Amino acid sequence: MFARHNRMIGMVYLGADVVLALGSFWLAYEVRSRFITPRPLYPLANYAWIVPLAVTVWIGVGLLAGIYREIHEEELRRAFTHPLLVGAVSTTLLFAFTYAFKLEIISRLLLGLYAVVDLLAMVFFRLVARHFAAPLRRSLAGFRSFLLVGDMPELAEIARRIEAGEKVGMRLFGFVRVHPASQAAVGAEGIRPGVAPTGRAPLGPAAGGLHLRGSYPVFELPQLPELLRRQVIDEVIFAVSKEELDRLEETFLICEEEGVKTRVLLSFFPHVISKVYLERLGEKPLLTFSATPEDESLLLLKRVVDFAMAFTLLIALSPIFLLLALLIKLTSRGPVLYRQTRCGLGGRTFTLYKFRSMQPDADLRREELEALNELDGPAFKIRDDPRCTRMGRFMRRFSLDELPQLVNVLKSDMSFVGPRPPLPEEVEKYERWQRRRLRMQPGLTCLWALEGRSRLSFRRWMELDLEYIDNWSPALDWKILLRTIPVVLLGRGAS
Repeated sequence: MFARHNRMIGMVYLGADVVLALGSFWLAYEVRSRFITPRPLYPLANYAWIVPLAVTVWIGVGLLAGIYREIHEEELRRAFTHPLLVGAVSTTLLFAFTYAFKLEIISRLLLGLYAVVDLLAMVFFRLVARHFAAPLRRSLAGFRSFLLVGDMPELAEIARRIEAGEKVGMRLFGFVRVHPASQAAVGAEGIRPGVAPTGRAPLGPAAGGLHLRGSYPVFELPQLPELLRRQVIDEVIFAVSKEELDRLEETFLICEEEGVKTRVLLSFFPHVISKVYLERLGEKPLLTFSATPEDESLLLLKRVVDFAMAFTLLIALSPIFLLLALLIKLTSRGPVLYRQTRCGLGGRTFTLYKFRSMQPDADLRREELEALNELDGPAFKIRDDPRCTRMGRFMRRFSLDELPQLVNVLKSDMSFVGPRPPLPEEVEKYERWQRRRLRMQPGLTCLWALEGRSRLSFRRWMELDLEYIDNWSPALDWKILLRTIPVVLLGRGAS
């Protein structure tokens, strides 16, 4: 796994240890006060200050020992050695503190019980986490599809490491040769499949000395733009020589315009708006250029907040859901919910849910109304759409028809704030620079909702989405959410 993903797992372990430390102190107090009574124990309120101290010492020792820096679930011994190290040092420090300051109010037996319970809890958590390591890492890092470009020997090791990460969501899509087949490198580990230059031939497990477990297609460099457009590819890794960088400039910029995360093995390549940082895949250093937000900690916080808010709102608004469903059913024929295929993160398709606001045959009638489209570009919108029902017009004015998308947020298809998810046929008509908006989780609202919603030109809509991506932060999300509330309640810009 990449080092940044390992740090995210480390944060999960740290958070879990904080919770375990608090729970262990409470359990130790209950056991000491209820079942072990050599002498009366002071009320729990008297320990209010020692609890944060004990937790801080416990977690602080872990941080200083570096147990959250690199998490290797495959090494069973670490599940025991790390808690033992932290427990021994922390317990010694706590007892030394109480003796040094003659804190008779603190029960030594209580501290001893706390140390034992927390130690056992940490070991138990790590043993359980080993069995859920793969889904946990997949949930944090997501499924990632990699395309490898180049003919250098190091490409083989990168490919094998990606294969080793299949359980945690890493998938090798294929290879792209920089040189035609007749000129391909014939190194000990280089790509040398010997296929026709225009073919999409599979690279076998042992072809060219790569010794991979699976078989993967090999493409030619001119095919790369179409690959990025037609296939779900999240990251492209280049392993090329310094001399080849100049002629690959256009290829790098194509990746950047698509919003695809691009990595280069120990080299530099042209960029315009991407953030540049050094990443490691195992021991291999890679320069990473990303044109989308990259702080996994903040993005994880965004997902947690989205889930909590969506869950809370679904429960709180359930009476409104039932009322709207009843009114839709009583005022028009057809299903209550409207399902539509939309493009989400990276171009992945998902089913978007809305309350039905149009007649059941609305999709069939779109072509005959194409001349009335009020938006430029590939998007379609009519202010007074004749396909809308009376109930539908009311719901659309106040965005009530979009309430079921809280389910999409709960399922992680969408976020509360982000670019609106487009239709696949709209994406087909995007210019290259517009496709970068697909690299951010789609949302219910964004900057376009504050500037005019349906009144915006298509180009301005795209520019605002990219502006959001380039300047994203949790503070910006909250600013957009708070400013969206009056816009929705007053029905501004809706159609």
